[in-house]
Amino acid sequence: MPTDSDTPLHLCLLGDATSPHVQRWAREMLARNYRVSVITARPAVIDGVVVKELTPVRRSAQWLLRVGEARRHVAALAPDILHAHYITSYGYLAARCGRHPLVMTAWGSDLLVTAQANPWMRWLTGWILRQADLITGDSGSLVTAAQHFHPRCPVHEIHWGVDRARFCPTPWAQKPGVDLVSLRAWEANYNIDTIVGAVALLRTRLAPLDVRLHLLGGGSMEQALRNLARSSGVEESVVFHGRLDDAGMARVLSNAKVSVSVPTSDATSVAMLESMASGLAVVATRLQANAHWIDRQWLVPPRDPRALADILKKLITTDGLAEQVGMQNASRIASDGDRSVQMDRMHALYQRLKNAR
Repeated sequence: MPTDSDTPLHLCLLGDATSPHVQRWAREMLARNYRVSVITARPAVIDGVVVKELTPVRRSAQWLLRVGEARRHVAALAPDILHAHYITSYGYLAARCGRHPLVMTAWGSDLLVTAQANPWMRWLTGWILRQADLITGDSGSLVTAAQHFHPRCPVHEIHWGVDRARFCPTPWAQKPGVDLVSLRAWEANYNIDTIVGAVALLRTRLAPLDVRLHLLGGGSMEQALRNLARSSGVEESVVFHGRLDDAGMARVLSNAKVSVSVPTSDATSVAMLESMASGLAVVATRLQANAHWIDRQWLVPPRDPRALADILKKLITTDGLAEQVGMQNASRIASDGDRSVQMDRMHALYQRLKNAR
C-alpha cells in the first residue's frame, strides 16, 4: 500500500537492528513506499535501509550517554516520523531528541519488568511516555501498562503479526514422530529448563515413544541447558538449533506437532503466533497476553515441569487432539493475526499523525 503522498515519508526507527522484529517492521514499511532509516547501538545490514550506528551499549546506564549521538543522527536524517522500539532504552533516546511526531512501541519487559524496578525507573518511564504522540503495544496487558503511566497520547494495540505466506500448516501425516519445539530465547525469563524437565518426565512416562525437543533462539544459558539435558538423561532427545532465519524456523515448525512457550513474563509472542499459523498446538504460560490467543486448557503455571508434562502428554497421546488444536490455531491467525493487516493499521496511524501536524 503506498503512502498518501507523492513523496515517500521518511520513517526513522530507533531500535536493535539485529532484531528480526525491527528488520521486519522496516521491510514492511519499505513495501508501503516509506523511506526507512534505523538508528541503533547494534547495527546490521537491512536491504534498502540506511543504518546509523551508536556507540555500543554494554550497561543500562550507558543509554544516558548516547543522547548526543542520537540527536546528531536524527538532526542529520530529518525524518518525517521518529519511531522508537523499546521504551526504556531507545524510547529514552527518542524522547531526548525532541523530534515530532514521535511514536513509541513497548516490547514487554520494558514496561512489565524494567519500568517497575524502582521508583526512579517508574518516574523516568512515565516521563518518556509523556513525550510520545502515539504509543503502541502488542497486547492488552502492554496497553494497560502504558496507560498506567498517564501518557498524553493514544495507546493502540498493534501486534507484530505473522507472515502467513511463510508460516502455514503442513499435512499432519508428513510430520515424523513426536517433535516438540520452543522458539524462545535461552534466557532466564523463558524457562527453557522447565521445558527440558518436562521432556525428561515425558520420556519416562511415554517410553518407548520417541519424543524430541527442538530448541531455537539461542542465548546465554546454552551451556547450562546442555548440561541439564545431559544430567536429565535426555541429551539425545534435545536438538539445539540456536538462531535460525525465517526459512529455517518454518522448516522446523513444519515437522513439529506442539510448540511450547512458558516465560514468566511476556507480551504477545511472535513465536507463539508463528507456531499457531503453522498449525501447531501451543502450550503456554497463564499470562493475559497468552490467554487472548490460546484456550485456557492449554495454559500452565510458569516453572512447573510436571504440569507442563501433563498437558503435553494429553496432546501427544489423545488421538487427533494436537492436530485439531493446531488447525484451530491456524484458523485464528488467518482471521486475526496476519502481519500485513497489522502493518496496514500502523501505516494508517503514521498517516494520521503526519497529516495532523
